[in-house]
Amino acid sequence: MKKSNIIWTRTFFLTLAILIISACSRNPITGKKEAFVMNESREQALGDQADPSIIASFGLYPDQTLQKFIDTKGQQMARISHRSHLRYEFKILDSPVVNAFALPGGYIYFTRGIMAHFNNEAEFAGVLGHEIGHISGRHSAKQQRNSILTQVGMIAGIVLSKKFAQYAESAGQSMQLLMLKNGRDHETQSDQMGVEYSTKIGYDATYMAGFFKTLNRLSGGDEGQRIPTFMSTHPDPLNRYTKVGQWAKKEQTKYPNREFKENRNQYLRMLEGLIYGEDPRQGYKEGNTFYHPELKFKFPVPTNWQLANSPQQVQMAPKNGKAMMIFTLAPEKTLNEAVNNFITKNKLQKKEEANLTINGFPAKAIITEQVDPNQVDENEQAIVTLKIVTYFIQDGSTIYTFHGMSEPSDFIEYKNLFRNTMEGFERLTDPSKIKVQPDRIHIISINSPSTLSVALRNAGVKSDQFDQMAIVNGMQLTDQLKKDQLIKVLKK
Repeated sequence: MKKSNIIWTRTFFLTLAILIISACSRNPITGKKEAFVMNESREQALGDQADPSIIASFGLYPDQTLQKFIDTKGQQMARISHRSHLRYEFKILDSPVVNAFALPGGYIYFTRGIMAHFNNEAEFAGVLGHEIGHISGRHSAKQQRNSILTQVGMIAGIVLSKKFAQYAESAGQSMQLLMLKNGRDHETQSDQMGVEYSTKIGYDATYMAGFFKTLNRLSGGDEGQRIPTFMSTHPDPLNRYTKVGQWAKKEQTKYPNREFKENRNQYLRMLEGLIYGEDPRQGYKEGNTFYHPELKFKFPVPTNWQLANSPQQVQMAPKNGKAMMIFTLAPEKTLNEAVNNFITKNKLQKKEEANLTINGFPAKAIITEQVDPNQVDENEQAIVTLKIVTYFIQDGSTIYTFHGMSEPSDFIEYKNLFRNTMEGFERLTDPSKIKVQPDRIHIISINSPSTLSVALRNAGVKSDQFDQMAIVNGMQLTDQLKKDQLIKVLKK
């Protein structure tokens, strides 16, 4: 959760929901006419509106070397693509998720999570070409035509009530963008474009094929359970490994006198210091407590509830999805203003209000109800569809907000859990929790020939991280390494 990213526009999501797509258009790759594709100006407008929301939601990864690298390679590849006239933008998001995705209008995003798993420029270039292929084939426009954003919240494995949608959408809908799914035909076409485009600018596309093995390995174990992943949006990696390898060899025959690049060492050296996995400085859960080292607060999390942290908000929910808590920042400067705006904006009925002090912080607590005027009971009274307890807690000029919500029939069951978390909000003063640091990738050179497992042990890597580091290095633990070969290790 990042304070600076809380207030951001939702115009894109409204546009996406009401966009009417018609007309006939010619596919730039196949040359065939296709119906029901938005025109190019609408594509561009959709991308233009989405980009600020994406950046506000996840943040750009603060590494100018990597950002310049993806933009330079991206612009080079865009110039030889089937839609070279578009205004392309290439960005690395500050997210541990292993993914890359494209939006209409030429916007392409890679996460620092996927950058960490490439082991040479050729792998990166293949995936870059794949995403440009989605733009060339207008796949992202078609996908957004065919898909309505229905995910409520972003906690894996939980189906939340649709009634929670308006309170969870700021994080949930942005996460949905990381889960954009294209059809099998689109993926195949983009794989072919990844091979074609990366080969054209001089890279060995057989390494793109090899990266699918890494993606397949990420489908198992803890990393593979993270949602969303590149695997979840790009299925069948082993089948694609074979096909891409064949296409790469065929494409290379078009350039008989060219040597195709891998650029392993150059790429690895750019990864020095890259944050790997979750960044605890932006908030982390340990035991049953959520800590935020930068904003210096903590609060308890109900036992067995799942938690998802994003720059906009922290979401918590039990596995049955019958309740939800959202922790975020209010844009208002006073408690009264925050209370009134929340009620007015969401058309709620206030049932209770109290002035409180929460561990030294002035606060207001309210209980509100959401009613559906189109549904009435036997007494012709509008039916209550949702009950919400909200705490507004003021820390100087900042107002933190907790919302705990459930359907009326479940509210009594969860009311005390909501309040225990909200009234447990307090200042974080423990230096050990404040000074926590993320894992970072460091590049080391092998002093003498050995296996990967021996090299990791000599570098001080913990044995329980060996399998993880083998995947990150795109190797097996038994692989033989040469003297002076570069590998990745994790350190604080």
